[in-house]
Amino acid sequence: MPPASGTAAGKLPFVVWVLAAGTFLMGTTEFVIAGLLPEMAADLNVSVSHAGLLITAFAVGMIVGGPAMAMATLRLPQRHTLIGALAVFALGHAVAALSISFTVVLTARVVTALATGAFWAVGFVIATTTAGPAGATRAVGVMMGGLTLANVIGVPIGSFVGHYTGWRGPFWALAVLAALAAAFVGRFIPRTEQRAEVSVRAEVRALKQGRLWLALGAAVLIMGGVLATYTYITPLLTDRAGIPAGAVPLVLIAFGIGALGGTAIGGRLGDRRPMVTTITASAATALILLALIPASSSPVAAVVLVFGMAAAGFTVNPVVTSLAVRFAGDAPTLTSALTTSGYNTGIAAGSLVAGRALDSSLGLTGPALVGAVFAALTLLPLIALALSGTGHRTRIVAQRAAADPVRDDASTPAHH
Repeated sequence: MPPASGTAAGKLPFVVWVLAAGTFLMGTTEFVIAGLLPEMAADLNVSVSHAGLLITAFAVGMIVGGPAMAMATLRLPQRHTLIGALAVFALGHAVAALSISFTVVLTARVVTALATGAFWAVGFVIATTTAGPAGATRAVGVMMGGLTLANVIGVPIGSFVGHYTGWRGPFWALAVLAALAAAFVGRFIPRTEQRAEVSVRAEVRALKQGRLWLALGAAVLIMGGVLATYTYITPLLTDRAGIPAGAVPLVLIAFGIGALGGTAIGGRLGDRRPMVTTITASAATALILLALIPASSSPVAAVVLVFGMAAAGFTVNPVVTSLAVRFAGDAPTLTSALTTSGYNTGIAAGSLVAGRALDSSLGLTGPALVGAVFAALTLLPLIALALSGTGHRTRIVAQRAAADPVRDDASTPAHH
């Protein structure tokens, strides 16, 4: 899909905002369970830490499903892939809402994660290609803004509604909204066929770059750090900080505002100083999470630090995503899927280890300690990238030829 040549300077094509709306729904479903965990655990007759596997399972489905679905749909029309993904997403939520079995709900989460992986993999490619080289990083930021906006609006509303209707209410709402989104995407995404010269071999071959894997490693670790804490934030807020359960959605709004702000900061500053931005933000995330351990006994301090955790952690995301896509050269589809898998590998690992920490002698502060360790480890791949010379680049936007997102090696080498 070629860039919208008629788009005014500094203005992103409308299709990017359509795709951001899709990521809003999918971000809501991934994280809304954090605010519904006690209710779901009681209704499905499992422990809170066991119910946390619903977040882990979704992340695992994204890890495997993103790359697999990206390759399976590589030669299909991109518009059809997006519509199909939203339809499966809607069906999975309906099945989960109808079930009383934890196993069925867990399976439905994996299936919806596969659909989400396909949507994000194709959506990121469409967004960066239509925006063109000068707007690629902003387009990624806007799409990821849909994800973080889900934390500002979707997750708190879902949590609030779930307290009154039960957890099934938000699931039904997501099913209906996804079905409407499928119709909306069908209306506004151009009927452009996938290019015939797309090569699976080229997609795989471009993954040989070490810098790409360093960027993916940073994505894994920073998201693992933030989500290790966020997955079990409700019991920390209610049982340690003393915040009433009914006020938890307000804290989730604070987290979402922080995440949205962090994504915007990363999208802006990351173009000019990618390594300074990411290294500073990762270090700040680790320090904030460490501070949360002793300070979480204070309601005010807990809310402020939850906001700071999101703002610092999510600043890293658009920068490493744009770096990964640029490093991939002629493998944009598979790489965008792997980036999504990277984030969800972090979510799965972080939430799994945090669940174990919650059940250990560390108790309610265990997830925050796990998060701090993950965030601190993020510095290792980022420093390695800076030492490799990536920091000397003045911009990190994808430098693909505007009219051909597949064959970009003629204009920008895949290697230094």
